[in-house]
Amino acid sequence: MKGYLHLEDGSIYTGALEHGSLEDINGEIVFFTGMTGYQEVLTDPSYKNQIVVFTYPLIGNYGVNISDDESKKPQVKAVVIYECTSQYSHYEAQYSFKEYLEKWNIPIIHHIDTRAVVKKIRNHGSMAATITSKSALAEKPSTIFEDGVFEVVSDKLETYGNGEKHIALVDFGYKKSILTSLLDRGCKVTTVPFKMMDQIGDLKPDGVLLSNGPGDPEQLSSYFSQIKKVVSAYPTLGICLGHQLIALSFGAKTTKLLFGHRGANQPVFDLKTNKVFMTSQNHSYVVIKESLKDTDLSMRFYHINDDSIEGLSHKSLPVLTAQFHPEAHPGPSDSEWIFDEFLELVAVAKGDILYV
Repeated sequence: MKGYLHLEDGSIYTGALEHGSLEDINGEIVFFTGMTGYQEVLTDPSYKNQIVVFTYPLIGNYGVNISDDESKKPQVKAVVIYECTSQYSHYEAQYSFKEYLEKWNIPIIHHIDTRAVVKKIRNHGSMAATITSKSALAEKPSTIFEDGVFEVVSDKLETYGNGEKHIALVDFGYKKSILTSLLDRGCKVTTVPFKMMDQIGDLKPDGVLLSNGPGDPEQLSSYFSQIKKVVSAYPTLGICLGHQLIALSFGAKTTKLLFGHRGANQPVFDLKTNKVFMTSQNHSYVVIKESLKDTDLSMRFYHINDDSIEGLSHKSLPVLTAQFHPEAHPGPSDSEWIFDEFLELVAVAKGDILYV
């Protein structure tokens, strides 16, 4: 059926609408620049309540398999693409792109001029959007959902692996590949819903990892003091939202980017090694550089394109953060060594740091 993409600024784009209910679909519209990795994007909890525009013009050519999901189901509100193929070629694929989204009742609007939509987002910024079968709406889209973290977090502690290093993975909507990256390095991992952080002490972990997740980090302000307590007690790695929460808990501030960093081609500079590497990213918010002045945090990584902060270290504590995704699903995998550096911090402190 004919479908329409309505943007907050009044723009309207016409395409073909498939799947989903006949109700209007509302969410924040963002774009992803990777040529591959659509399955990981669909299932990344950080995309909760967002409408994702894929910039690559043909999506679905290698299908969907059962191993590359980053969570148990798609998290996006809807998908905007130019062309979607039902023919897939990968030997592990079990569904076509369309079949997979139809299974979960996720709408697709295709044969949209995605290039024009992306240009609009780059100029105007991320904004509210509505996908509907109606050519006109009574009101322009106006609601952006920023509280998705409460929808994607797990509800119980779970333990994986049996390695010598025990890592508490604080769950704000973690990607499966973060867990896998730790397990592949011989760790025992216990996932801890952020609402249960008070139970970390009972686990006696050797280190803590604060995961990625959706939305504005300020929505979790009631947890800042608890986060600071945990981070001050254990070697810690923060990824994406976890990075932002560590910064906020130590007194820094965050702000929202115009259209965010999303894609598998983001260049980052490491002030420690003086090297540039490519990263996979998905975030709207960044730490404000000037707000670090009165904290014990210092910038470790920054983004080559806009000089925004991409990671922090602490002046005295074994703390490392990354705004990008070192687990690299989708890739590139240039920054996987972040996990190794974190585990080196854990090895040095193992047995010497107690929960306070």
